[in-house]
This record gives sequence, structure tokens and C-alpha cells, in this order.
Amino acid sequence: MSRFSLNQATTKRWPMEDTVAGCVAAGVPGIGLWRDQVGELGVERTAALVRSAGLDVTTLCRGGFFTADDWRDDNLRAIEEAATLGAPVLVLVSGGLPAGSRDLDGARRRVADAIGELVPHAQAAGVRLAIEPLHPMFASDRCVIATLGNALDIAEAFPADAVGVAIDTYHLWWDDQVWEQLARAGAAGRIACFQLADWITPLPEGVLLGRGLPGTGCVELRRFREAVDATGYRGPIEVEVFHEDVWSRPGAEVLDEAIRGYLELL
Repeated sequence: MSRFSLNQATTKRWPMEDTVAGCVAAGVPGIGLWRDQVGELGVERTAALVRSAGLDVTTLCRGGFFTADDWRDDNLRAIEEAATLGAPVLVLVSGGLPAGSRDLDGARRRVADAIGELVPHAQAAGVRLAIEPLHPMFASDRCVIATLGNALDIAEAFPADAVGVAIDTYHLWWDDQVWEQLARAGAAGRIACFQLADWITPLPEGVLLGRGLPGTGCVELRRFREAVDATGYRGPIEVEVFHEDVWSRPGAEVLDEAIRGYLELL
């Protein structure tokens, strides 16, 4: 359990105070926070709550979405929030194609340029940016960074302590190049965070909410853990699940199942 972290998305409808108390009661050492849920309580109050509970904040989700008109201001706020919360990593979901565009290469260059603007601010705040590749089905509207190789190509233009990559099993399990790319990421010290979710089918309408708790789908989770560990990464392992059926259940019950799957499968 020393590396286990509950990503707050997994128990989305559990109030912040209850989530923190539930983690403490279950012996969970870390929590990954989401900006919308932090905003409901307030950044300062959340920071104080988590600190008083003795929990480590493992990541803050999310920055990015570089096609938005206010992307720069929003990402600078996200960096400040991460620093206040004590989150060492801000996860970036890059955003999809600009409206009316079919220029995927250009969209990826835009992501690289935007991250370059953010790096000095992140370094000053002591926050590491983590580029998260999403499954290719999200490339048009949510994330033009579709493979770990895409993410590393951008990250490697910046210092490793400033920009890394997020490893998420849900988004990467399908790629036969992922093992080679994990080794590449590890050799360069680029793995900033490691997130677990299973892939379950059939996918729900809208596909975003198709993530399953560990052990409910088809992903070789232990193989991923072993491959990530082989790179030398020894950081937290977050369980991050989006699914209506999971969200509709009591938070403590979901956390218990997440812990069981983590311990049995990893």
C-alpha cells in the first residue's frame, strides 16, 4: 500500500471531506486531486484538509486543453493551485483539433509551443508538467497526443525535471510499441506519474466513461507495473476510473474494491 493513491475521479461523487477521511481510514497514503472538486471546497481549505490528514497529494488533474481561448491563464492558475496543494505533478490533457481544422501535425506543434510557454512558470513553482497521451479515439476532440511516443517527442525538448509523461494503462494498453516507449521514458527519467484503469467492453455511449476498476477488464496491469518498475520509477500508483456505475456506488465501497484489485493484480 505504500505506493497506492486514490485518484479522486474514481470516487467522483464522494465529498472531499469524506474522501480524505475514507483514505485515512483505509490506510491509503496518497490522493490525486481534480481541480473541479478542489474548487468546490477551495484550494486553501483543501490543502489544509489534506495536510492535516497526512495524505500526500500525488497529482493534480488537469491542465492543458490548449485550444481554449484562455488556455494560458487557466494553465497558470493550475500551476499555482498545484503548488498550493503540494502536488508535485500537474497532468496535461492537450486538447483536440482546433475548430474546423484537420491539421493534426500542426495541433501537436501547438501543444509543444504552449508547454514551452508554461515551463518557466512551472519550474518557478516547483511543479512538474506531465503530458498524458490519450487513446487515439479522443484525438479529434480531447487529446491530439495519442501515443507515448508522441508525448515523449514533446517532453524531450525540455528539462526532465520540468516536463515528464503520464503513464495511464487505459490509454496505452493497446499499443504494441508501448513497452519500447516505456523503456525510452525510463531511460530519460520522464515518467512523472503512473495511473491504472482497466478497459471494459462494450464501451458506453460517449466512450469517455468506459474505464474499469483493476481486474474488471482486459488490460495486463501487472505487466505494466513490472515494465514501469523496470525503468526505475518508484513513485505513486494511482487508480483513476471514470464510469457511471462506479460513481453511483458508495465511495468507501469503491475504494475497498480498488485496493483489493490493486493488491491482487499488481
